[in-house]
Amino acid sequence: MTTAALQAVTSADGTPITYRTTGAGPGLIVLGGALRSGTDYLPLAGELATAFTVHLVDRRGRGASGPLGPGYSLAKEVDDLRAVQAETGARLAFGHSYGGLVVLETARAHPVFDRVVTYEPGVPCAPVPTAWMAPYRERLAAGDPHGAFVHFIRGSGGAPAFMARMPHWYLRMALRIGFRGAAWRRMLPLLEANVMEHEQIAAQQGRLAGFAAVRAEVLVLCGGRTAPAMRDEFAILRDTLPHATLETLDGLNHFGPEGKSAHVVARRALAFLQ
Repeated sequence: MTTAALQAVTSADGTPITYRTTGAGPGLIVLGGALRSGTDYLPLAGELATAFTVHLVDRRGRGASGPLGPGYSLAKEVDDLRAVQAETGARLAFGHSYGGLVVLETARAHPVFDRVVTYEPGVPCAPVPTAWMAPYRERLAAGDPHGAFVHFIRGSGGAPAFMARMPHWYLRMALRIGFRGAAWRRMLPLLEANVMEHEQIAAQQGRLAGFAAVRAEVLVLCGGRTAPAMRDEFAILRDTLPHATLETLDGLNHFGPEGKSAHVVARRALAFLQ
C-alpha cells in the first residue's frame, strides 16, 4: 500500500495521535485492536483505499503516537478518534476488536459517523475474565513477557480449550520457541497496553444497553472459526444496536482483518460502506 506522509492531530489531553492517509473517495477511519498497530492493517487499508480515502490510525501507545499516559481510559481513546475525525471529516469508520469498541463508544456518545463496520468488537455482553491480569502484570514486571502472555492466552477466554489445560511452564516454553519473529517483536512494546486495554473492556461490563443510542448503520462481522459462545455475544450486540446487521465470514477467526484474509473482510466492508 502506498501511503502519504505521517500526519498527526492532538487529542484533548495533548497526546499526539498519528495516522497515514491513502486512496481517494469518502473518508474512512481504520482503528485496530489490542496488541496491534497500524502496520498490521496495511493490507486491509490497501483494499479499502480502492474506494475510500483511508485514514489508518496508530492508536495511543503505538508507532509515533503518544503514550497511553496516566489515567488511561476508553474515554481518552474516544477523544483520540474524535480528533482524527474532526481533522479528516471522515463519516465512516472500521474498528477491529478493541478498536471496534472505541468506534462504537464514539458513535454512541457523538453522532459523527454515518456507517460503521466492526469486526468482532470488544463490547462485553457476558462476564469478562480478569483473574489473569494480576499475574500477567507480575510476569511483565519480572521481565518475563512470554510468561505474561501465557497468563493472557489461558485466562482471557479466547484460547482453545486444549491450550487452557496445558501447564503454564509448557506453554511458556512453546511460546519462547514459536514467538520470536517479527510479529512477536511488534507485540512486545504493546504488552503493557494490552492489560490496560482489557481492563477498560472489563470496566464496560453492564453498559451494553447504552449502545442502543448508536444511530449509525452498523455492520458487525465475525469469523466462522470464532468460538460459538463469542459469536452468540455478537448476536446480542446486533440486537442491541438499533440499525445493525451481523454477518459471519466462513473460515476466518478473530484476526480476519489482518494478513492474507484481509481482502475477504475488506470486500464485505466495501459492499456495506458503499
